[in-house]
Amino acid sequence: MEKARRTVILAEGSLGVLESKTACCVLRYRPDEVVAVIDSRLAGRDAGDVLGVGEGIPIVATVEETAAFDPDELLIGIAPRGGTLPEAWRGIIRRAIGMGMNIVSGLHTFIGDDPEFAAIASEHRVAIRDIRRPPASIPVGLGRAKDLSAAVILTVGTDCDVGKFTAAWEIYRAARAEGIDAGFVATGQTGIYISGRGIVIDAVKADFISGAAEAMVLEAAVGNDLVIVEGQGSLIHPGYSAVTLGLIHGAMPDGFVLCHLPSRREIADCGVQLPGLPRWIDLYENSVADLKEAPVMGIALNCFDMGEEEARDLISRVEDETGLPATDPIRFGVERFMDSIRKAVRRG
Repeated sequence: MEKARRTVILAEGSLGVLESKTACCVLRYRPDEVVAVIDSRLAGRDAGDVLGVGEGIPIVATVEETAAFDPDELLIGIAPRGGTLPEAWRGIIRRAIGMGMNIVSGLHTFIGDDPEFAAIASEHRVAIRDIRRPPASIPVGLGRAKDLSAAVILTVGTDCDVGKFTAAWEIYRAARAEGIDAGFVATGQTGIYISGRGIVIDAVKADFISGAAEAMVLEAAVGNDLVIVEGQGSLIHPGYSAVTLGLIHGAMPDGFVLCHLPSRREIADCGVQLPGLPRWIDLYENSVADLKEAPVMGIALNCFDMGEEEARDLISRVEDETGLPATDPIRFGVERFMDSIRKAVRRG
């Protein structure tokens, strides 16, 4: 049996719901494996008090303090724009390697390719795992997922960092809990760390994005009646729309779940105003309409910055506006989506 991980999450100066989504998701879904979080600003506090997840997990100021928890792994807990390693973190990583900790990173900057880190890791006989490194051989997409008997559901978003992984994972867990044979396709570093497999789709060369998605969906469909695919980016994001469309055409979904952060009005740093939800529904449904029918089946709202009554009122308004079931997957679960998903599975 594989030894349970004893993970330290590195989030120095960045621990927050939106600032360190990898850290937040791991603390939510793999809390038993996390022994400490590093962020000197918040040292002495509890992760649960700061994030609402990870209750009982201490936040410490330095990597040396984590020695008391007998860690064996340092996980980079952020996914910043551009995916570069903060220069100030190099010393922390060097010291973690010196303490015998394996390094796990989802950054675009491959830690294992850094000569300094590679040399120290070899000296201390520790592993560096760059989750974002794509496999060597990926096929070109050929639309082969279009006619699967398994129902394929893809989460999509109005922007980045709006809860696409969370919605996908919650739907997957709910389906499995009902006894539905379901597979999960992870397309980002957080999903891969939590699920144990996948390809970080935005690290794949453009011509092979749909092929990577297609290959993962075909594999996940074997022996399953339902495949839940983690979405990436947004169709109108000036920087990330290409990966979104490639993922759609590779996965060939039977339906979408649209994820939205209601308090966000525009795409950060781009000056792009976000249209209303009916427009988003049209955009996503039309993105694949010439290949197959794939309706938006529900709206997943990320209401982390709202009170409960405000969130419930918003969900009700969204349902009236769109005619679709809506929920906050974390606050209220995903049962509102399950009727549509059961019907998709039966149709498959």
